[in-house]
Amino acid sequence: MPVFVRGVEVGGADFVELTKTLNISASGACIVSTHAMRPDQMVQLTFPAPSSVFSSTIPAETPPIPARVKRQEPSGELRLIGVEFLRPLE
Repeated sequence: MPVFVRGVEVGGADFVELTKTLNISASGACIVSTHAMRPDQMVQLTFPAPSSVFSSTIPAETPPIPARVKRQEPSGELRLIGVEFLRPLE
């Protein structure tokens, strides 16, 4: 599932990245990223909504979901980032 991730790299630079989730649950997600992040760092996840030519009532994206980085593992040139949502999804 595509997701925008907004956060701060280990070096201190802000970033916004369009990436994808490998899995997602009510309490968290595993995302793929090119950016190194710190444990316990806060990030914002935004899921783009599918485009619809028939309805203008569907928002272009979901509200940002605040999450905390719990772990990361290298995977080649990428990182697998485990995040925990501050509030479980409904």
